[in-house]
Amino acid sequence: MSELQIYLIVIGAAIIVLLLGFNWFQDRRVRRRMQAQMPVIEQDPLLGDALAPGEIRREPGLGGATATGVSVGGDALSLSAEHPEAAADEQGPDPSTEVVIEITFQGPMLGEDLALLLQPLRSAGRKAVRIFAQDTEGQLDARLRADGQYVSVHLAVLLANRSGALSAIEWSQIWNRAQALADQLEASIEGPDQQFVLDAASCLDDTCAALDTQVGLTLLLGSMRPVSEVTSAAQSMGFVPYNGGLVWLGDYGLVCFTLSRADAESLDAGMASVDRLSLLLDVPCSPVDTRAFGKMAEVGFELARRVGGELVDDQLRPLQQGADVAIDDKLKTLYAQLEKAGFAAGSPRARRVFA
Repeated sequence: MSELQIYLIVIGAAIIVLLLGFNWFQDRRVRRRMQAQMPVIEQDPLLGDALAPGEIRREPGLGGATATGVSVGGDALSLSAEHPEAAADEQGPDPSTEVVIEITFQGPMLGEDLALLLQPLRSAGRKAVRIFAQDTEGQLDARLRADGQYVSVHLAVLLANRSGALSAIEWSQIWNRAQALADQLEASIEGPDQQFVLDAASCLDDTCAALDTQVGLTLLLGSMRPVSEVTSAAQSMGFVPYNGGLVWLGDYGLVCFTLSRADAESLDAGMASVDRLSLLLDVPCSPVDTRAFGKMAEVGFELARRVGGELVDDQLRPLQQGADVAIDDKLKTLYAQLEKAGFAAGSPRARRVFA
């Protein structure tokens, strides 16, 4: 081997070492930038819990609800993994109710590094933002894996809910947060034009406003009664505590109707006594039932009997036995309208928009 060949080999090896060192330095610089000013959280809610081999994930239930019942996610009730529509709902953004902001990284990122950075992106004002991470194989994950390798994130911004259409301020808020993250990671960002977003939001809001229906009944107690006495009677019938009120659960843990204080105070806060309660059937968010109102009325009559109260309609007139038939007939028409518009009652899509 000649002296020139030896020099060339040495130079080549030195170049390789320099390239490896430069890549290491770049990786270290990006990681330090990502972790700067980030809070220390031992376990992040965006990361899926570690499961033992062969273990099946079970979502936490409400009160005595089983594993097929509702689970708590933030302030909303979410379908259990066993609901027939739950899996499809987590496959990706819903183009009929959401717009997407996509942030593409320069290279794969670990889920454990990404989770903390996504915390500020989970809402846009009063609109929910669902986050989907795309892995190196092109699959979208609604639940990050700590050891997963992700190349981009898709922010699915809800266009409308009961607070109204997505506003220019709300859109600017989530866009600016996404842009700040993209700048921090030296990533690229893509999203629709603001006017397109606002027009789509307004259209969705108009459609849903025409379909939004809630039906209520009032339980008059006759005098101030201890809250604990009333809630104990309700829970003995099957009501489940949730978010300061009580809910009646149906199939897959979906809420059929709710029981709350008529003054909108929490049942476990404020005054220790109450003189009236409200039963509410949220039609778009409850499961389809040909006797949805009738069943709520039956439960209301039984609760009234147990606590010595009186069940009345929204005009405070005593509710007569059999008065539910006409209302249930009207609800059948509304269920059909919701289905035709793409918002099947009780479906994940309906429960996002009518929230």
